Amino acid sequence: MAAGHKVVVYGAYGHTGRFVVAELAERGFVPVLSGRDAEKLRAQATTWPGLDVRPASVDDPAALDRALAGAAAVINCAGPFAVTAGPVIEAALRAGIPYVDVAAEIEANADTFARYADRARAAGTPIVPAMAFYGGLGDLLATAALGDATKADAVHVAYGLDSWHPTAGTRVAGRVSGERRGGRRVRYANGELVYFDAAPATVTWPFPGAMGERSVIGDFTMADVVTVPSHLSVPEVTTYMTVEAARDLSAPDTPAPTATDERGRSAQTFLVDVVVRTGDTERRATATGQDIYAVTAPLAVEAVERLITGRTTTTGGGVASAGAVFDAPDFLRALSAHLTVDLPEA
Repeated sequence: MAAGHKVVVYGAYGHTGRFVVAELAERGFVPVLSGRDAEKLRAQATTWPGLDVRPASVDDPAALDRALAGAAAVINCAGPFAVTAGPVIEAALRAGIPYVDVAAEIEANADTFARYADRARAAGTPIVPAMAFYGGLGDLLATAALGDATKADAVHVAYGLDSWHPTAGTRVAGRVSGERRGGRRVRYANGELVYFDAAPATVTWPFPGAMGERSVIGDFTMADVVTVPSHLSVPEVTTYMTVEAARDLSAPDTPAPTATDERGRSAQTFLVDVVVRTGDTERRATATGQDIYAVTAPLAVEAVERLITGRTTTTGGGVASAGAVFDAPDFLRALSAHLTVDLPEA
């Protein structure tokens, strides 16, 4: 059992980090509060008496080593991940413990695969980036839709969000990604990331159930374009976003999420619809739930629990996405308290 193990949450005081701390505690783990701002950590600790508080700057390797000392794993919730992922991964490699992050930044996730695959494999240390609503969930759904197959002609991931109130961290990460790609857009086509300047098109997506047909922004590219093709042979991965959510995200005056229930979740609802196409055959997998930030916590914590207890489909270390390292249908069904999934029969 994983209960009782210490798990460091880097960026514990952030919006998503707070959900992760609560999820760890609920499952019997011992969260360790870490991050760059000592004052915010101390303030958070007043609501979690008895938990260790370990401030650490990403430019201080010794402090990061102290933060991870004695821990069974680390979950990085601190963006922008272009700044934090590398140093925290390095610390995890030195400590020899699994690293999981919730990065939605496409370039940061691609960097993790490119820079750390060989070292993590040699060290026997598992690294799972994008273990979150964006990147992880879509990858699990696509993998589950494919069943035993490992290749397809195309994967389409449509995000049916009724709204999107971005956190401050989301806005900063978006700016960093935009700057890295010089304001261009990105898609995954012909087996590679392609950068382009054309404006996105608005198309119609046939969401299942009550949501029905909705207008979505095409090539609204999210981290799935890194996670899905990292282990599945697919030349095209396209993601879409409902126009309402895209409008909220782009508006500078859209407020941050507001808690509406006892768990701290916002009223936002979502339907993630994944369609995998191979020739004339389509296979579909969907997930519905509430609050994209809140649902990231059980995704990340379930990943850590499985890594610690050895419930993985691969052995040893390396960089791997959720669909590559876990039994996708079993993982998704384990989150029934947080997600309603509809998967094709095996």
